[in-house]
Amino acid sequence: MKKGRGRTSRIRRRKLSKSFESRGVNESYKPEFIQLRKWLKDRKFEDTNLIPASFPGTGRGLMSKTSLREGQVIISLPESCLLTTDTVIRSYLGAYVAKWRPPLSPLLALCTFLVAEKHAGDRSPWKPYLEILPKAYTCPVCLEPEVVNLLPQPLKAKAREQRIRVQEFFTSSRDFFSSLQPLFSEAVEGIFSYSALLWAWCTVNTRAVYVKRGQRQCFSAEPDTCALAPYLDLLNHSPGVQVKAAFNEETRCYEIRTGSSCRRHEEVFICYGPHDNQRLLLEYGFVAARNPHACVYVSQDILVKYLPSTDKQMNKKISILKDHDFIENLTFGWDGPSWRLLTTLKLLCLEAEEFTCWKKVLLGEIISDTNEKTSLDIAQKICQYFIEEANAMLRKISYMKDEEGALVSQLTLVETLWTGELQILQASAETLNSLQTAFT
Repeated sequence: MKKGRGRTSRIRRRKLSKSFESRGVNESYKPEFIQLRKWLKDRKFEDTNLIPASFPGTGRGLMSKTSLREGQVIISLPESCLLTTDTVIRSYLGAYVAKWRPPLSPLLALCTFLVAEKHAGDRSPWKPYLEILPKAYTCPVCLEPEVVNLLPQPLKAKAREQRIRVQEFFTSSRDFFSSLQPLFSEAVEGIFSYSALLWAWCTVNTRAVYVKRGQRQCFSAEPDTCALAPYLDLLNHSPGVQVKAAFNEETRCYEIRTGSSCRRHEEVFICYGPHDNQRLLLEYGFVAARNPHACVYVSQDILVKYLPSTDKQMNKKISILKDHDFIENLTFGWDGPSWRLLTTLKLLCLEAEEFTCWKKVLLGEIISDTNEKTSLDIAQKICQYFIEEANAMLRKISYMKDEEGALVSQLTLVETLWTGELQILQASAETLNSLQTAFT
């Protein structure tokens, strides 16, 4: 047998292939990253642990140059590198911000600075950072209306609220933008357009880290906690990662410590928090694979749809649930219907003669076999309804991907969300079947 033709060699090659598939491709040689590193070095930061790389599945991120041990500081970004409201106040915009009444929000100050610096182009001292920022975002506010219509109902409602909020943010800022005309040779309307402000809003909303600052008279009472952190914000999110991230008052640096070890040439992640995929898409514009926090939300309308319309106590039951904060955050998850969802269904399924026991239901007590079985039956019906809805939406998205070529990337994002929700619902259906079998 020739060398390398045996079973052991095939296994070794498969393992090697799998290893290379998960490894990143070094991008530190690219001009934009060379310029960024030089810019950061001039501001007293030079990272020795991480390098920019492109990864399958997550795209651009940071890769470990060496093995990292648990608790190690992997990034310590000096305050001089952070873009904060202090940056704005010290800039040419400072005088305009200080005299404006009523005072600007910290968010508007940051967005205004980003738009102005991006417009400045090569003249901006922040150009190396601006060059590596995304040119466009995929938060729902940036999606086409026909794509937003494909989102799950709870997310669709929040997406529309987000769009209204950003549009109002733009409209209410126009007078301040007009006051900046002396700074520009072109008309400010062309510089501070809706699309420009939307880009800046998404940049802050999706990439800012938390750095608390004291209240200042030149800003409104809204919390001043957002800071843009060049280089650090290349880190991608992973729901299973534990890190410690905070501004160190002693070193005056924003620091990230690992919560676990990391091997050489692996992608290094940060965790934005225990967010489900609908929240991640709404706030950050992406969906996390294998997200343990992913879930499917059940609204009040869906609950009532599967309950007897003849129940004269229904309004009273809904009122009790609202008073005890039980009508929100009802979900199906990877391990089945949540305790809150089953408890809510048990209360809604109480017979007239059992209604006085509603407090016991909220405390987790079993009222009757009939109540237990009825609530499980309705949970199964709701789960099946969502499974059928998810399958229908996936078929619709598949059709639209063939017909709407320009929307393929947006449609693929929503498709990923629905695929994850379908998997959760299928897992929940299996759990409910097991509960019913055990009950009978």
